[in-house]
Amino acid sequence: ADYPFTTLVPSLGVVRMDNEKSFVVADIPGLIEGAAEGAGLGIRFLKHLERCRVLLHLIDIDPIDGTDPVENARIIISELEKYSQDLAAKPRWLVFNKIDLLDKAEAEEKAKAIAEALGWEDKYYLISAASGLGVKDLCWDVMTFIIENPVVQAEEAKQPEKVEFMWDDYHRQ
Repeated sequence: ADYPFTTLVPSLGVVRMDNEKSFVVADIPGLIEGAAEGAGLGIRFLKHLERCRVLLHLIDIDPIDGTDPVENARIIISELEKYSQDLAAKPRWLVFNKIDLLDKAEAEEKAKAIAEALGWEDKYYLISAASGLGVKDLCWDVMTFIIENPVVQAEEAKQPEKVEFMWDDYHRQ
């Protein structure tokens, strides 16, 4: 297909940090404009994100197709907001990928400029999926976040319903 991304099917993977620590990652295909209204397979992909505790928004720091990374990010953020305010409110980290294609200072400068243009005040990371640069630190921070932010179950799911029952009352009738 003629898309600026290659993942077309959501997939799950386990990231093992050590013998006792691991977490599951959901790799979701890139969203296109209109995904929240059903364009492409957007709604199916967005539903996968509802179960995630933190969203990692991967952005090519210097897109090979010449598109603007700020505009690309704004489209995705807009689709999250249109789909669900709960989803848009989830913790979200920017992850700038392909930093190995630039020198370190240029990558840092571009990442900072993109984050500022987005009004981004949360975490952001610079990585190279190809070389592994920055990936380990990102994974450890995700692991730490997951440990420090356990799943909160709905109150009604935590507490079984209490039903008053007296054996003697039952037999008297």
